[in-house]
Amino acid sequence: MDKYYLKLAIHAAERSRGKCSPNPFVGAVIVKDGKIVGEGNTQPYGYDHAEMVAIKQAKDQCRGATLYVSLEPCCHYGKTPPCTDAIIQAGLARVVIGIMDPNPLVSGKGIKALKDAGIEVEYGYFEREITEQLEYYLCYIKQHRPFVIWKCAQSLDGKYAASDGSSQWISNPAARKYVHKVRSQVEVVLAGLKSVSEDDAMLNVRGLRQAKQPLRLILDPFLEISLSSRFVASAKEYPAMIMYHQADPAKCEALKAAGIELKQIKAYKDELDLQEVMAALFEMKLYSVLLETGNRLSEAFWKAGLVDKCMIFYGNMILGGDKSLFRNFDRHNIDHAIHLERIKVKRLQDNILVTGYPLL
Repeated sequence: MDKYYLKLAIHAAERSRGKCSPNPFVGAVIVKDGKIVGEGNTQPYGYDHAEMVAIKQAKDQCRGATLYVSLEPCCHYGKTPPCTDAIIQAGLARVVIGIMDPNPLVSGKGIKALKDAGIEVEYGYFEREITEQLEYYLCYIKQHRPFVIWKCAQSLDGKYAASDGSSQWISNPAARKYVHKVRSQVEVVLAGLKSVSEDDAMLNVRGLRQAKQPLRLILDPFLEISLSSRFVASAKEYPAMIMYHQADPAKCEALKAAGIELKQIKAYKDELDLQEVMAALFEMKLYSVLLETGNRLSEAFWKAGLVDKCMIFYGNMILGGDKSLFRNFDRHNIDHAIHLERIKVKRLQDNILVTGYPLL
């Protein structure tokens, strides 16, 4: 039954997806005499972790019970006390853990603390599933940068727009609603100036109740964004940042007054240094980025090896013409093609979403 209860913990973790960063979203289940007496998922940053939620629910029934948790319990002080201390004090007799936490502050120390207290500990279950579930957090911890999802919408013949440049709408309402769901689950929605300007895009989450709004980030090397754009006009309502290289001080002040946070980044000619962009987001403790941008910036992320996951939406149309993705990211030979692994296909009415992980 261990795998059954741990599976329940993994499902419980999903309730916190996109709601508790920079903490990982974790699920916990407490079982005593074959009965679930407590269940929890990670609360928003600064509040209880999953283990604490389950312990508070189970109360005195914790004594002698088994805790199932998807990620190794923390053993250090952060915004909240160590979960290992709470587990020990609650009198839990056994802990079954999905995967170890690679965070240097934990990384086996949580397991050791529990074992030293006389608690039976087992770990190493559903590793592939939990690793994928926590892919944002694990990338952030291991690579010291956010996890980047590249998203695009194109026709069945691989065109992002018609020959005259029109592209609204290649994807259908169901696909667009799904994109808003994904936006609500990441910390940052990132775009280039051209993409935002062409559609006067806001990059916020719409159509979902009580959705968390991500940081809307534009890369604009010379701060050319229009002060009358919807992105600027909505900055006091939805979090907004622009990363730039150099600009007129008066424009900077106007944007700051509108509610936009500015961050200066080094650049090469007219392109911001993407490694520095990622480092800045890492310092801000933001661990996931949805890349919603056009060809040039998309190509830059691919060339820099900064794409971790692809979400390709196919509309039910054929456009023809020359508006193809990656015109300047030519792999030259079929042997050099980038392959995707762990492919998943989802139908969204008459549109198709293909998700995969690039083998770079």
